[in-house]
Amino acid sequence: NGDVLYVGKARNIRARIAAYARGQAHTNRIARMIAETAAMEFVITGTETEALLLEANLIKQLKPRYNVLLRDDKSFPYILVTKDHVSPQITKHRGARNRPGDYYGPFASVWAVNRTLNALQRAFLLRSCSDSFYENRTRPCLLFQIKRCAGPCTGEVSHTAYQQLVAEARDFLSGKSRAVRAHLGAEMQDASDALEFERAARLRDRIAALSAIQASQDINPQATEEADVFALARQAGHFCVEAFFFRNFQNWGNRAYFPKADPGLGDAEVLSAFLAQFYDDKPTPKLILLSHEIDEQELLREALSARSGVRLEIIVPKRGEKRDLVAHAGRNAAEALARRLADTSSQEKLLAATGAAFGLDKAPRRIEVYDNSHIMGTNAIGALIVAGPQGFMKPHYRTFNIKSEELTPGDDYAMMREVLKRRFSRLVKENPRGAAPAEMTADVRAPDPAPIASPPATKEQSAADTSELPPRPLDPPPTQFSKRRLGADDSAIYATQALAMSSASVPAGATADPDEFPAWPDLVVIDGGKGQLQAALATLAEVGTADVPVVAIAKGPDRNAGRETFHVPGRDAFRLEPRDPALYFMQRLRDEAHRFAIGTHRAKRSRELVKSPLDEIGGVGPRRKRALLLHFGTVKAIARASLDDLAHAPGVNAATAKAVYSFFHPNA
Repeated sequence: NGDVLYVGKARNIRARIAAYARGQAHTNRIARMIAETAAMEFVITGTETEALLLEANLIKQLKPRYNVLLRDDKSFPYILVTKDHVSPQITKHRGARNRPGDYYGPFASVWAVNRTLNALQRAFLLRSCSDSFYENRTRPCLLFQIKRCAGPCTGEVSHTAYQQLVAEARDFLSGKSRAVRAHLGAEMQDASDALEFERAARLRDRIAALSAIQASQDINPQATEEADVFALARQAGHFCVEAFFFRNFQNWGNRAYFPKADPGLGDAEVLSAFLAQFYDDKPTPKLILLSHEIDEQELLREALSARSGVRLEIIVPKRGEKRDLVAHAGRNAAEALARRLADTSSQEKLLAATGAAFGLDKAPRRIEVYDNSHIMGTNAIGALIVAGPQGFMKPHYRTFNIKSEELTPGDDYAMMREVLKRRFSRLVKENPRGAAPAEMTADVRAPDPAPIASPPATKEQSAADTSELPPRPLDPPPTQFSKRRLGADDSAIYATQALAMSSASVPAGATADPDEFPAWPDLVVIDGGKGQLQAALATLAEVGTADVPVVAIAKGPDRNAGRETFHVPGRDAFRLEPRDPALYFMQRLRDEAHRFAIGTHRAKRSRELVKSPLDEIGGVGPRRKRALLLHFGTVKAIARASLDDLAHAPGVNAATAKAVYSFFHPNA
């Protein structure tokens, strides 16, 4: 199938493509892209704003090799104060906002939201437990004992007093922190004057918790209520964008992003492409502060305003508090980029030492480590972690539910064989050896300038003119696009495509991209001894990948770190010197695989332990299960309920009520 190399937007599509076809004064990036292009597709949009939004969406979806790519695109966590319970809960939330309540955020990281949540629990004593846990308490839990919860579940605090705590928490998160602290300070003074010193001490601790939140927020603007701040730093052909999030006059954390971009691109182009992708699926603030003027700044402002329905501003501040915020973000960006480059340099030295220690021809760029986790064969999980020049590559981590019925429970060798067979069979199918990775595949034929200079009128005609190529359609957004001949003033999205070939050569004057991460491992590490190594070698030979280097790492006699034994095909078992950097690196790899495997196994085991009989009833999904438990309190109460009681529960229709009743009363 044709792989998309580049997605671009142009007001005058004819002029843009004619410039590509002339073949003069192109950068290395553009020259390579043109030489690899085999076909083009076009989507005409009604406005340039639509074209910008579609371009950002397609870049995120297709990840073209020659575009600026936002590599870390996780959704942001929020703090949720619920409204669907008599005693509101405070909790961390990520994803769709489908639960009634007040959402505060975004926070830059899970660490930032957890830190704030812990302090808020100390300050306002709100419950963090689930509703089902709350309903089944007969005495206060440990959080009440350590003064992290007021204990509304067992009546340790009155309903009115708890609602007052909730109101104070909402005020604080809404930016009224000074008023909340002043109120608590006045209460503390009144308690002290009344000689209620224990109550005064509790209020003092709550005020200290609020002060800790504000101290940890580093900087809190006085005149900037809501803004996102972005600053770009560049060094040695690498980029870092530091983002700060300010809401309700509070700093809710910062985060460093390292977009993938060609070193020849300018700062304005990189930052502009980053912002368009960043806000493709995230809420926009009222104000965006930037360190650099960007390309098509007004167009981006119009596009984001149209998408969010809220008028926003994008400015590069020149003075005052806003300039100080951008400067602070810029310093953080430079420091984050310097740390990353230093870490990358250290990582490359470790990879070189590892290659030398195990007799590899060159330093490995992709190392895969495998481990299994289970208890007597139950909830068996296989785990794969990946490391490379950038450290641990968590987007490449994988887990395998080991479910073969032929396995003897607890047979570690058979589990390892199943995991490796599934992994490498799929790899052989999707990325055959000798082929470039999916994002690198390209046809080496240069395009014919003549037809490119006169693009087809529509996407359909373009596909027809290149019918020998397997089409890869671009998914248009839910917008009606005109289907007329391209003119000089048309805004359009175009994509260049390449054919998947057995190999890809580099055109004259262009160099290969050193940042591409390989799909195939240069080294496979197995957590185990000689038996696991033999099982791995047999499996790799079975799927036709016997040439992949494999190393098994076995723990020392007393499972002591530093006394690991290594097993390599064709060599006797050996140990590395205690101070060898390769030994330290292999220990880190083994421990990370162990952590990932055990964590996944525990999560699976926890899900098994909390299985409810309601999960076995057809038509009862998570929402109806939650509605039933909220209404009746326990599964036992649901089982005892009459058909009429079930039918009157919120969110339960007659058919579901009958299904639930029949499940618990099969003879009725």
